[in-house]
Amino acid sequence: MNSHIFLGSFFAYIVLMIGFGWWVSRHSRGSGDDFLLGGRSVPLFLTVGTTVATMVGTGSSMGAVGFGYTNGWAGALYGIGGAVGVLLLALLFAPVRKLRFMTMSEELAYYVGANRLVRNLVALLIYIACIGWLGAHILGGGLYLAWMADIDPALAKVIVALGFGIYCVIGGYMAVVWTDTIQAIVLFVGFFLMAGLALVEVGGFSGLTANMDADATSLLGIDKIGALPALSLAAVIAVGVLATPSFRQRIYSGKSVGSVRRSFLVTGVLYLAFSIVPAIIGMATHVLNPGLDNSNFAFPFLATEVLPLGLGLLLLVAGLSATMSSASSDAIAGVSTLMRDLYVLFTGRAPSARHVVLYSRLALVVTIGLALTFALASDNVIDYITTMISTVLAGMFVCGLLGRFWPRYNWQGAVASLVTASATSLAITANAGWNDFWGNPSIPSVLLAIGGGVLASLLTRAPRTTPEQALAILDQERRRMEEAPEANLTASAASSKG
Repeated sequence: MNSHIFLGSFFAYIVLMIGFGWWVSRHSRGSGDDFLLGGRSVPLFLTVGTTVATMVGTGSSMGAVGFGYTNGWAGALYGIGGAVGVLLLALLFAPVRKLRFMTMSEELAYYVGANRLVRNLVALLIYIACIGWLGAHILGGGLYLAWMADIDPALAKVIVALGFGIYCVIGGYMAVVWTDTIQAIVLFVGFFLMAGLALVEVGGFSGLTANMDADATSLLGIDKIGALPALSLAAVIAVGVLATPSFRQRIYSGKSVGSVRRSFLVTGVLYLAFSIVPAIIGMATHVLNPGLDNSNFAFPFLATEVLPLGLGLLLLVAGLSATMSSASSDAIAGVSTLMRDLYVLFTGRAPSARHVVLYSRLALVVTIGLALTFALASDNVIDYITTMISTVLAGMFVCGLLGRFWPRYNWQGAVASLVTASATSLAITANAGWNDFWGNPSIPSVLLAIGGGVLASLLTRAPRTTPEQALAILDQERRRMEEAPEANLTASAASSKG
């Protein structure tokens, strides 16, 4: 009986989000800049809302709760790593807002003279990364829904993908930003309420560690998973934030450098406070039911089997909000890269503003479909995320870091960083002993990518294109997409009359 109530509540929530997304986006001018970046005028409170919602996603809800279920206080490492990542993003990269980039591919290419090879290579990696993140969110949301509605996991993943996909396609970036902000409120209230109720259910902090491995109750679970794997887990999440395109998109769409920086600092503090919540929920669930077949079900088990129906409904909606808010952001980031960079790669020019919204909607359908395909083949959220970050994002993080702060970095160094990071990650993942030692490949991938990038740059010619020239190249190409369709048509008419 409850499963039908849960499923009905979820559908009602989705309908509300779709309607709200349409309502807030109805005054859009219809330009590419509007649909993909909200007109670059997103205010501070919306940037905080959408960034918080994206941060508290599948990994920090289902993944971290499941990790806390198995490894105790180590469940807080995900949140700590994420908080460090967003705070570093505020300090190191918020100033790139003034350069008016549309995608991370543009930004990384700009650092090495607007080099076309680097931009194309990064664009491909970014699109793969966005599909990877999106797949993780569909996977997590599907596991939630399958548990609470007692339906087939594959069907649940399809329903989740359709749920957030519809309001993304209808409303674009502003629909995502506003729905994210609403979902951020729901999920923050829901998660903290759940943690408090879970503590009461197990008899407070003293009862939280009952029946748990003593090593899991050590500081951050270090005795359980090891110091280096613990550091690696926090590091891989920090690197993920610093190199994930959806977070860069928050910079490009913000109202100003100051607004972006303040919103990220607020988000970092909030997320640091949140980091302990998944661990508490996971550990409390372990006390109540130490025999779960899949630790990823810790969150929905607590909501459906332990808490009263009304609270369970609220908390499951909060959990699904976490996955869908992050998924919608990664979907838009992936499509921005597809339209701005990969479209140019295959056609030789940027799409006109008249067509960019239609093409973007079609690209959203394709992108979500690809992510759903990958999600249908996986069932472990944390493994999925950490492998994808180490393989795809570590090199991009190094490109951004060296490119922004070391003028001698060139396109050869960027390519070396990207290739070295991916090769290192794949090699460590393929070797069980190495992977067990490090926990995940993030740290060696980043270190070797830095070394490879520096060495390749020093052995080859310094960049000849100045930053001003590189920016002019990108600005000229982008201008075609940023104009409103009406302005485009007016300019064409004037040209034909002349």
